[in-house]
Amino acid sequence: MTPEWDLVVVGGGPAGMTAAQYGARANLRTLVIEEMAAGGAVLLISDMENYPGFPEPVNGYEFSEAMRQQTENFGAVFKSATADSITKKNNIFTVETSDGPVTSWTVVLSTGAKHRHLGAPGEEEFSGRGVSYCATCDGPFFKNKKMLVVGGGDSACDEASYLANLTEKVVMIHRRDRFRAQKVLADRVQNNSNIEVRLNHTLEGIQGESKVGRVVLKKTDSGETYEEEFDAVFIFIGADPQTSMAPDLEKDDAGYLITNQNMETSLKGFFAVGDVRATPFRQVVVAAGEGAVAAHMAAAHIDDIKGEVYAGIK
Repeated sequence: MTPEWDLVVVGGGPAGMTAAQYGARANLRTLVIEEMAAGGAVLLISDMENYPGFPEPVNGYEFSEAMRQQTENFGAVFKSATADSITKKNNIFTVETSDGPVTSWTVVLSTGAKHRHLGAPGEEEFSGRGVSYCATCDGPFFKNKKMLVVGGGDSACDEASYLANLTEKVVMIHRRDRFRAQKVLADRVQNNSNIEVRLNHTLEGIQGESKVGRVVLKKTDSGETYEEEFDAVFIFIGADPQTSMAPDLEKDDAGYLITNQNMETSLKGFFAVGDVRATPFRQVVVAAGEGAVAAHMAAAHIDDIKGEVYAGIK
């Protein structure tokens, strides 16, 4: 049996679209399955200023549309559907979707991770207008401004330390009486003169006009609430990688897929790229590079399979 596709990419963000571009350029029959609009989390970025080749900030939607058009120009096909499960039998993958099954020699999973939200009043309203879930993405927009960091884990401490290089006014709150981050990371935050730590605090609301202007904070030990002016709110309370369609693949403690340097997961021919993958640095440019590597190695994997088939015919 010959599958209908050589490469199926599940998820149409920058990592997935780059994989599709490199796959199609390598003459692979390439399909991208995306349940929403191509671009993924990039669609939420109003001004992306740190992607190479763009001296002026580029709108996330415009960037995504250009990338989608480029992907189609190379010959990849987009399918609007939800991928429910991925299985493998006799070297062929079957992706069950809301629009029927598709088969392929290889699969690249680029479904990303969803940032956990607090659900505080104003959080959704001001998302992208002072509320952020990525310090390296948005922190530079608020240099020398007053920033609030919410969270107490490793990522929250790392991101707060990064923001403290941009301003002397970082306030970090955590709902418990101690951080749950590794001691070395927690100590780094507590010893940073640019970071004011307030334990036993929760964020009760975010307010402003066209952008974040102030927040409502609550002291959990006394129940007292008060307002304070801030220019930005960074929320780091974890993220959930979207791996439900591949439950048996090897993951790290946080649920991210583990790959080798070829972006290949614990299942041969199955690759993972972007925010769904265990990686030390999550940025658009990194995700794109991972997509290119995955497509290149997918092509090599297909050559190996076909070589085995041809050898068996002799």
